[in-house]
Amino acid sequence: MRRPLRPLAALVALSLAPALLVVAPGSAAPLSGAAPGAAPGAVPGVAPGAAAERDPQVPKRATAVGRGGGVTSVDPDATRIGLRILRRGGNAVDAAVATAAALGVTEPYSAGVGGGGFFVYHDARTGRTRTIDGRETAPKAIPRNAFVDPATGEPYPFTPDLVTSGVSVGVPGTPATWTTALERWGTRSLPQVLAPSARLAERGFVVDPTFRSQTDDNRERFAAFTTTRKLFLPGGRLPKVGSRFRNPDLAATYRAFAKDPDLFYRGSVPREISQTVRTPPTTRTTDLPVPRGYLRPGDFRRYEARVQAPTRTRYRGYQVIGMAPSSSGGTTVGEALNILEGYDLGGMSRAQSLHHYLEAGALAFADRGAYVGDGAFVDVPVQDLLSQEFGDERACEIDPAQAAPKPVPAGDVDDYDGDCATPAPRPTSLEDHENVSTTHLTVADRWGNVVAYTLTIEQTGGSGIVVPGRGFLLNNELTDFSLTYDPADPNRLEPGKRPRSSMAPTILLRDGKPFLALGSPGGSTIITTVLQILHNRIDRGMGLPQAVRAPRASPRNNATVSAEPLFLERFETVLEALGHDLVPAGDAFTSAAEIGAATAIELGPNGRLKVVAEPVRRGGGAAAVVKPG
Repeated sequence: MRRPLRPLAALVALSLAPALLVVAPGSAAPLSGAAPGAAPGAVPGVAPGAAAERDPQVPKRATAVGRGGGVTSVDPDATRIGLRILRRGGNAVDAAVATAAALGVTEPYSAGVGGGGFFVYHDARTGRTRTIDGRETAPKAIPRNAFVDPATGEPYPFTPDLVTSGVSVGVPGTPATWTTALERWGTRSLPQVLAPSARLAERGFVVDPTFRSQTDDNRERFAAFTTTRKLFLPGGRLPKVGSRFRNPDLAATYRAFAKDPDLFYRGSVPREISQTVRTPPTTRTTDLPVPRGYLRPGDFRRYEARVQAPTRTRYRGYQVIGMAPSSSGGTTVGEALNILEGYDLGGMSRAQSLHHYLEAGALAFADRGAYVGDGAFVDVPVQDLLSQEFGDERACEIDPAQAAPKPVPAGDVDDYDGDCATPAPRPTSLEDHENVSTTHLTVADRWGNVVAYTLTIEQTGGSGIVVPGRGFLLNNELTDFSLTYDPADPNRLEPGKRPRSSMAPTILLRDGKPFLALGSPGGSTIITTVLQILHNRIDRGMGLPQAVRAPRASPRNNATVSAEPLFLERFETVLEALGHDLVPAGDAFTSAAEIGAATAIELGPNGRLKVVAEPVRRGGGAAAVVKPG
């Protein structure tokens, strides 16, 4: 995983010459020579970065239709950089990593090299789909009572204590995800895909209202650290909308990483992050407690990005492919679809189809809480959770006339046959985090390769801690563990373990070929966002833009169901008559009453693509294709 992508001399040479070599789709290394129609090499007398200036700007357009490949993300600069890679002959993996690196610049509160994520890749040539688990890991030295305040003997409050802390920081997995993806399936080198984002960080991006609002939401946390205050609140002031935000430290970090792919695991950065986590650079004026962390350089040396098989299930003729544990996305989305499989949702009233969606989501979340954790530490019954017989038996719990009291108990994965019977009650755990500011991107290339990639630093602003001189925020992913230790809990805190994630990058195949790729941010609402979009598109017959745009509700087996304002306006009365208790979406970390911010690509006949981003959520996203029309 950590072997160099190229000899160092070659890396340096490539970093100075961003012209791309033409390669065969899916090959592991560039090929010499140029193919017809390939992008030209470096032009004599033109500075290496000059070509980027001629790239057309990508507007915030929610839908783009065309051919030749497409990119969709929450940010126009990130989409432009990914599209540039595709236009110059790179494949979907190259473009996905380049887009993710750009999001680390323009969406620093959502993603970056201080976090982790999950990468799903479908190879058109082989027909195989593989995934990378780039989830963060807990330090080896972390005690099981790390989330307990030694002064009181009680668990730290989730906010602000645990969220804004060193104890919540896990070993970042994003750098290893990028190098692993490029080594195995990419056609471009790390310097080639990082160079545009390094330039973007150096030159800066234009501050929009979302970036300013997110900074304002985090003002107290950011002001608690000298490094974070200096970068994001210079002079104690919020960035002005329309101003240019520059991050030269991040540009330098990207360039150092391009030269040394091992930088984050065996270089100087592990020492710097460990020191920052164990002795956070707090200001003298902050009142926040900022519990210290346990990371050491050895934790970074032990880290691996896991290349693993995906989850698979079938739904109405489609093969649904997702992330296996440590993510719960693939099992929970897949189980909910299995529960819904036996119902003619398209023939129901809108209220009844939503009622079944809400009940299926709650049932799948009950099983998620009871059974899913890091597969390296927990025997997760993936085959049982994704069994159609198990789903049919769980569907027996849905009463079309009345919502079940929540929380519902988990099903019994050791005793099921698909027939309706009174289940033995099984304990489960609940999940309340919702508007976690993750980000998702989706890419397809001219050859039919597809990537769905969700990456994060957890809360909006992560831990709130910027590594000195590096320009990126550290994650607070360890708060995804259960906050109290229970030996029976599959998501209990353990040294070296990955916390259970909700990230759910998903690819659907039809007749063995990609039909739809999608994903979303949003903490535990990621699962329900992906599930609801699939319900809208497949069961209700909505077009993809409408399926993404439609108002959302998030059933997660809690006593109440979070819902967006427009969903409440349209459906609250009829759903409450069925026993659902709907409440407005939102939490303490964001001023927006939104659920998710999805991106998706639908692949049609003859290479035609429909590329979709959010029109409004998170300020609207940017979808683009290589050849519009």
